[in-house]
Amino acid sequence: MATATSQNLSLSSSSSTLSLYKTLPKPSSLPLPRRTHESPLAASHNNPISDIVLSKTPHRDDDDKPREECGVVGIYGDPEASRLCYLALHALQHRGQEGAGIVTVNNNVLQSITGVGLVSDVFNETKLDQLPGDLAIGHVRYSTAGQSMLKNVQPFVASYRLGSVGVAHNGNLVNYRTLRAKLEENGSIFNTTSDTEVVLHLIATSKHKPFILRIIDACEKIEGAYSIVFVTEDKLVAVRDPHGFRPLVMGRRANGAVVFASETSALDLIEATYEREVYPGEVIVVDKDGVQSLCLMSHPQPKQCVFEHIYFALPNSVVFGRSVYESRRQFGEILATESPADCDVVIAVPDSGVVAALGYAAKAGVPFQQGLIRSHYVGRTFIEPSQKIRDFGVKLKLSPVRAVLEGKRVVVVDDSIVRGTTSSKIVRLLKEAGAKEVHMRIASPPIIGSCYYGVDTPSSEELISNRMTVEEIREFIGSDSLAFLPFDSLKGYLGNDSPNFCYACFSGNYPVEPRELKVKRVGDFVDDGLNGSLETIDGGWVKANRNLKEVKVVDT
Repeated sequence: MATATSQNLSLSSSSSTLSLYKTLPKPSSLPLPRRTHESPLAASHNNPISDIVLSKTPHRDDDDKPREECGVVGIYGDPEASRLCYLALHALQHRGQEGAGIVTVNNNVLQSITGVGLVSDVFNETKLDQLPGDLAIGHVRYSTAGQSMLKNVQPFVASYRLGSVGVAHNGNLVNYRTLRAKLEENGSIFNTTSDTEVVLHLIATSKHKPFILRIIDACEKIEGAYSIVFVTEDKLVAVRDPHGFRPLVMGRRANGAVVFASETSALDLIEATYEREVYPGEVIVVDKDGVQSLCLMSHPQPKQCVFEHIYFALPNSVVFGRSVYESRRQFGEILATESPADCDVVIAVPDSGVVAALGYAAKAGVPFQQGLIRSHYVGRTFIEPSQKIRDFGVKLKLSPVRAVLEGKRVVVVDDSIVRGTTSSKIVRLLKEAGAKEVHMRIASPPIIGSCYYGVDTPSSEELISNRMTVEEIREFIGSDSLAFLPFDSLKGYLGNDSPNFCYACFSGNYPVEPRELKVKRVGDFVDDGLNGSLETIDGGWVKANRNLKEVKVVDT
């Protein structure tokens, strides 16, 4: 039997059942999924720093954005699989900058290399030479730094009694604690603090022999948001949760190699033609017999993350069947139409506000210029001078252009306001550079709710739009005017697809009810399970208060 190298995890067995296994039509004729029954899931947040209880260790003010958890890629049938995987991960680097890994299959052996840092930091020619084979999966991870982070970097590889399996996961398994406790009671030994390892244990403990049935068996037990790629000695498998919270697409190279990735930008870089999305609730199996599509389970109406179009995805990607660039341009046009301002110049907070600012400027008939220049060479750590410099972190990243701003009435477009601290510093920078007026335009509705589906957002108490009115926020950040993208206008732009998106961060209406919540215990620094003991992490779990005003379950 083939054995896995590198990250081998100990797995034990317990009982498991399967309730549904159904072959679907060929991918080209596969219909979009429709609601068949209501199946509320448990949900929690993936970062104990940012839920329910305020921390004494706040997020850095100069990096005040929600964080996507990770990106995944899978390749079947190309002799350059590891190098193509490496390039695809580069195209997904914006989804995670703290860790990267690749697993390949060569002579029926799974080989793994993972590391902390950017893709280019982890891999070089020598390391890629150690990953031969025509079958590979890869992963980039976002997390805040921790001493024990390396063991949590994916893909994970494990051996069990019927073979070896590798897994790369984007999302958040919301019933992780319950499943882990049950598995440990049955003798399972965990090697990481990641919820993804639960999937490996569930596969290993399944009583079914075919690997695909084991995956379906495991996925029937996990709840929440997950877009996952698996690799075995001879198969590549892609799975997307029934709600389709996180994106996952399929493409094909000219030589017939099949590629899965979190975004189409990864397909473009390695010259793979985009074919379609992996549908919510679908399992796609690729092996020597071709591509087979299976139904994971009956699925509710899709609830795709609308923030992918606002911030997370690259503008050149197609996400959930829509051009991200076109969405952001339209958001800017809507702002110019519904919230105009008398101005001389339109600028953006780079890089995520650029496309919306272009849309605003075109619609308003006002020139767009680069009023803020972003440095791409600032890491997460830097040496600050002993004499305090006001707004030091923001100044390192953003430099105002006085020639563009001086004496001008300026509209500045950003994708979102989270805590408001960064926005206030940007307004101050612009006025210190000579801007006569600063009008903030935000290309998203106000964020009032924390995400439980694989995005690192602050707790609701820290979200400025959950605590203040628009006018109060304007006063806090010091702008001459402030306007957000109207929620109804956002849904109007999405048209008939509007019911297929999740808006929980804007509405507080959660399509999956949060029942298990991870919290930040005051005085601890748990940090996504990467620092601190397991005892501390377990202590960070509480049962959700079903009377929380912000938690609502909706049918659509």
